[in-house]
Amino acid sequence: MPFFRRDRRSKADLTVESEQKTPFLDPKDADDESSLAMGEDDSKPKLEFYTQLAHGSATGRISGFTNVKELYQKIAGTLKISQDEILFCTLNTHRIDMGRLLGGQIGLEDFIFAHCIGSKKELQILKSEPALGLTITDNGAGYAFIKRIREGSTVDTEKRVCVGDHIRAINGHNLVGARHFEVARMLKSLPVGQPFSLVLVEPKRAFDEIKPRSQVSKEEATEDSVGSGRNTLRLRSKGPATVEAIPSELEQTAIKKVDDLLESFMGIRDMELSSTILDLCKDKQNPDEFATSLDGALGDFAFPDEFLFDVWGAITDVRAGRVSNSVE
Repeated sequence: MPFFRRDRRSKADLTVESEQKTPFLDPKDADDESSLAMGEDDSKPKLEFYTQLAHGSATGRISGFTNVKELYQKIAGTLKISQDEILFCTLNTHRIDMGRLLGGQIGLEDFIFAHCIGSKKELQILKSEPALGLTITDNGAGYAFIKRIREGSTVDTEKRVCVGDHIRAINGHNLVGARHFEVARMLKSLPVGQPFSLVLVEPKRAFDEIKPRSQVSKEEATEDSVGSGRNTLRLRSKGPATVEAIPSELEQTAIKKVDDLLESFMGIRDMELSSTILDLCKDKQNPDEFATSLDGALGDFAFPDEFLFDVWGAITDVRAGRVSNSVE
């Protein structure tokens, strides 16, 4: 029995809700310049960022993008590579550091490093238990990759599998263009006790990063960072990018709680998705309103009722101060 009433609608009936930013706790703390949306006549923010290939290149400058795909196009054009070569980007480090992964927000002073396609690896792995121990994320432009490997898990024993590896195919099924939740769902559906084939593509590495996985942290930093500086550029899948104040400590705590629940229920991590879920929850008065809003905006994810209930409870606890408001 579901925890609350939830109106499941067909895809054709879904209404995509506005992604406008609403105050989380105390709107009086924000100043007039904390959120500057770009209008239709100036939809691409006139901001400039420095960029480089993570394995080494000259430095380029990019501007005039509103989402991740446009960002990759700009990087590719500036650094003279194909857009399809970019697996993911990190902020302020050339290392494969999942704590510095570029998501939906970039600090206005951040330096962007693009990690490119490297060598292909083909493996056969025996699924000896229901959970493989992988957490999946994606780059928002067609490549899903490994963000975390749980210590002691089935995959942890296969040292050729590394954080940052793009999952290209499972049992011969091409996954280029698949979202993280689709890849995680496929991995979960694999039968226990049977082997499966896995094709991975590792990112190119700078010379100082070429070392065995045993010498590299499975997750280089504990959590995602928003970026440096007072403001960030927030990229959206729909609508223009906006310059916004860095999320408050309470907002960051709530986003982390949602991201933890995404990993627990769906085997994925995605800070921008977590931030979007928080936005959809902010002005809702009860779980039913939240469920309707979430299904309307993010219906493709097919979030289970238990996930929605736990997200609502976690955000309510943060609002009420029943959990620590520090971000590790």
